[in-house]
Amino acid sequence: MTQNSPDLPFVPCEDVAILLNVALDAYERRSPAARRGREAGARGAPPIKIHLREFDLPGYFSQIDPNPRLIANSQLQTLQEAGWLRLIWFPGEEGHLLDGVAMLAQSAASIFRLLNRTPQADRRARLASLIRAERFRFPDDWRQRALQHILNQLKSRKSPAPFNLVATQFNQDLLAALAALDDVELETSYRVFSVHLFNDSKRFDDLKSALVRLGRIGQPEWRALDTTEVLRELNLVANPGYLYLSGPWQFVDELGQVVSLGEFTPSVGVSAAQIARLQQARVIHASQVICIENATPFHELLRHQQAQIQNTRSPIAALCLWGNPSPACRHLLGCILDTLPEDIPLRVWTDLDYGGFSILAQLREQISPRFEPYLMSVDTLEEHARWARPLTRTDERNLKRISRRPSLADVQPVISHMLQRGLKLEQEAIQPPLVQFPLDRC
Repeated sequence: MTQNSPDLPFVPCEDVAILLNVALDAYERRSPAARRGREAGARGAPPIKIHLREFDLPGYFSQIDPNPRLIANSQLQTLQEAGWLRLIWFPGEEGHLLDGVAMLAQSAASIFRLLNRTPQADRRARLASLIRAERFRFPDDWRQRALQHILNQLKSRKSPAPFNLVATQFNQDLLAALAALDDVELETSYRVFSVHLFNDSKRFDDLKSALVRLGRIGQPEWRALDTTEVLRELNLVANPGYLYLSGPWQFVDELGQVVSLGEFTPSVGVSAAQIARLQQARVIHASQVICIENATPFHELLRHQQAQIQNTRSPIAALCLWGNPSPACRHLLGCILDTLPEDIPLRVWTDLDYGGFSILAQLREQISPRFEPYLMSVDTLEEHARWARPLTRTDERNLKRISRRPSLADVQPVISHMLQRGLKLEQEAIQPPLVQFPLDRC
């Protein structure tokens, strides 16, 4: 039997298949240049040695049934005769008990065929070809950047995650989902998106984390967002959401209809889909606009303000952000800036932590530098310190990093104080004071 013969009189048993796959794994970890040299028979090229005791081979080392060992020995001896392996026997156990095997690098191609295994280089080339064929669909946006990163990873023989070198259908589905995002203009539920794309309401579930990972690769500012928030940036949600608003908001929709919310007390929920279609938005006779990170503080602020709101013609306009502001939320705030007088404060109230300052930075950088912090001060932290929580090491790293953003220059003293004290504070620990209203505004 010749060394390059593709035909052998057996199918590798389980133990032999494990050893050969381990040897091929080690072979593929070698650099391409080293592999080419060894395949050409370079003198002194060391074989790939595998010691059997390092792997779980219960059949080979069984004390009850000798047949698995006998079969494995026979097959491995055949491979040695073919010139693919060298066998290393325990002293005095030749022909009976193996210590290890040494795969000759020049036999790798034959062993790939024997195991019906596709070389990793071929799998990388196949994935790269698939991505290049689909990349033209995407404009110069985060998707293009993410896919270029994956191609660079493949070229460098690094992990192409979240793509998979062996799951071709998964890769095709992920690329199809990327392309389908062009048609998602309003908030769409995961299941509806999945049905329209795959005719299967649950198939997208397997792609969510991979899509989010690509988003974070291509859009660095999304790295601070959780999975749900990244998907919301793409208008994909578990169920279409609502924005909670309170005060004298007035909208003009795409049909030119005027919708006033001032009569809804204490608040009203408006669908994100409707918000996203607004042509105009403004607040009427409001003393200030306050954007609040979480729902509980939003309702608490309204409860504390209720008496004053009922006795003034100059109430606040409040908006619940629900964490990081969604595309619909940012659209609404962008609309009101067109008509909001410069002397009307535009405020943000968030947790005193990394996430809260990240929200403030997003609003300033993506909408307007007019946003000013509310109840996000050293005094607030100290007055409520008994309810504060210790910073983790991750919190400290994130706060130090975000404090360098130019948009947060005015709150750097607060962040420095939090780092010095090692504390962070959630909104829910704060009882909001009554918001003061200008006497001359009506």
